[in-house]
Amino acid sequence: MGIHYDYKSTRGMKAMEKQAKREKKLAERKAKRLAKEGNKNDVQPNKQLDTTKPITLEDLTNPNKDE
Repeated sequence: MGIHYDYKSTRGMKAMEKQAKREKKLAERKAKRLAKEGNKNDVQPNKQLDTTKPITLEDLTNPNKDE
């Protein structure tokens, strides 16, 4: 009978410990993922086309174009 009494009295504390452990694990995963993605984003700059200018064949085929 003592084990059942102990379970109910410590149930809230155990739930809080599990929640804290779960949040800590999720935060570590998120930090790891952000660190990994941060390296990718630095390598590729985002280029956008000018919408006021028409697209020509030269724009599509010239590999040395800076814009």
